[in-house]
Amino acid sequence: PPRAAPRLRLLPGLSCAKMAEAAETAAGGSPGPGVGPGRVDPRPVSEPPAAAGPGPGPRAAVPPPPVYNWQAAQRSVRERFSFMFNNELLSDVHFAVGKGRQARRLPAHRFVLAVGSAVFDAMFNGGMATSSAEIELPDVEPAAFLALLRFLYSDEVQIGPETVMTTLYTAKKYAVPALEAHCVEFLTKHLRADNAFMLLTQARLFDEPQLASLCLETIDKNTIDAISAEGFTDVDLDTLCAVLERDTLSIREIRLFTGMVRWAEAECQRQQLPVTQGSKQKVLGKAITLIRFPLMSIEEFAAGPAQSGILSDREVVNLFLHFTLNPKPRVDYVDRPRCCLRGKECSICRFQQVESRWGYSGTSDRIRFSVTRRLSVVGFGLYGSIHGPTDYQVNIQIIENEKNVTLGQNDTGFCCDGSANTFRVMFKEPIEILPKVSYTACATLKGPDSHYGTKGLRKVTHESPTTGINTYFVFFNVPGNNNGTSVEDGQIPEIIFYT
Repeated sequence: PPRAAPRLRLLPGLSCAKMAEAAETAAGGSPGPGVGPGRVDPRPVSEPPAAAGPGPGPRAAVPPPPVYNWQAAQRSVRERFSFMFNNELLSDVHFAVGKGRQARRLPAHRFVLAVGSAVFDAMFNGGMATSSAEIELPDVEPAAFLALLRFLYSDEVQIGPETVMTTLYTAKKYAVPALEAHCVEFLTKHLRADNAFMLLTQARLFDEPQLASLCLETIDKNTIDAISAEGFTDVDLDTLCAVLERDTLSIREIRLFTGMVRWAEAECQRQQLPVTQGSKQKVLGKAITLIRFPLMSIEEFAAGPAQSGILSDREVVNLFLHFTLNPKPRVDYVDRPRCCLRGKECSICRFQQVESRWGYSGTSDRIRFSVTRRLSVVGFGLYGSIHGPTDYQVNIQIIENEKNVTLGQNDTGFCCDGSANTFRVMFKEPIEILPKVSYTACATLKGPDSHYGTKGLRKVTHESPTTGINTYFVFFNVPGNNNGTSVEDGQIPEIIFYT
C-alpha cells in the first residue's frame, strides 16, 4: 500500500482531485485511481507508531481529517468507490492481514465487502455475524488481500506472477468468482512447458478443472520439456500418477522412467529419507506400476530399469521373459502404446470382399503404399483364423523403401474370434508417414489358416469427417516372395492412422 498521506493545506484554487494528487506525490507515490487522504499506515501491525516530533510535519500514526466535498471530484460511482479503497475515510472495519513482521492493518467498509462477497456478507450480516471492528486474517497474504479489496472497490485487476496464486486462494476463500476467473486467465496466458507441472498441482489443489485440463494438454504436447523442468520434481505423488496414467504423452517410456527416478530422489530428500533403492521404491508406491515397461526395447530395459533396483528381481525376470519369449507371458504393466496424437483415429480398408484359407509358413505378407498427406500410422488391421477363436503371434513393420530403413516394428500377438472381421495390431509408437514417399507394410504371422481379402483397390480415398479433406492411399506390389499378398488379394487389409 502507498505510504500515509501527510496533511496538506487546501490552497486557493486547488481542487480536491489536485489535492489528492499532491498528497500522493508528497508521499513518494504516483497519482492514480482511488488516491486520496486517509490512506492506511503500511507498517507491520506490531510496530508502534512514530512519536510526534516538534514543529510542523505529518504524524504518521494519525490519519489526516477527511477533505470536505471530496465527492465532487469523483464523477462516477466507480470513481467514488475507488476513492474509498484502502482509505480510512468512513471505514468501519480493519483487517490484520498476514503474520509476523509482514502483517498489515488494512481499512475497509462493511457495506462494500458485503455487496461483493457472500462470505463477507455472512461475516457481517449473517446469523453469527461478528461485531468486531478488528478481524485477524493470518492465513492471507497482504498483497493478495489488497488485490481482492481493489477488485471489490473498483473492478480493477492487479495481479502478477508473484501474487497470482495467493490472490486465487484469497478469491476462492471469499467467494469472488470474477476475480478467480481473472487469475485463471492470467495463469493460462503464462502457461508454458516449464511451469505446467507446478500450475497443474495448483489447479488440482484449487479445484480448477479448466486450468488443469490446459496444463495436461501442454504436458502432452511438450512432455520432454515439462519433465526436464526444475518444477517437475516438486509435484505431489497424486499429480505425478495422474500424468503417468495418460495415453497421450509424447515421450519414450525410458525417458519417462528416468524422470520418475529424478522425482523419487527429490521426494526422498523432502521426506528426509536416505536416497537408496528401498527409499525410492517406498516414495514411488503405485507410480512404479504406471510406467509401461513393455513399450521399451530390451536394450533400454536392460540398461536402465533392470539395474535401477526399483523393480524386484522377480519383476525384472518376468519382463525379460516378456521381451524374449513367444507367446509372451503376462506382466503386471500396461503395454498399450502412448499415442501423442490429436483428433480422431481413422482407418482405410483396401479390399472389397473376404474369402477363406490363407496359409502361413514364416514368410512376411508385404504391400507397398504411399499417401498424399502427412499422417501417423499407429497399427494395422489383420485377418484372423477360419477355425474359430485362435491366438496369433505376429511381427509388424513399416519400412521406408528408398532408405531401406525400418521406421517401426512390434513383436506382439492378437486374439481372433473366428469371424471374417479384422483385428487390431498396434505399433508401440506412432510412425510418421510423409506424402509422396514409398513405404512397405509388413506382417509376419504365426498361426493357423486365416481369412484373406480379395477384389483389392489400388487407390483408396479417406475423407476427414471434420475438415472434409481427402487423403489418398495408393498401393503397389512388392517384388519377390510376399506370401502371396498383392494389390489384388492377401493380408494387411487395413491401415490405422491419424492425420
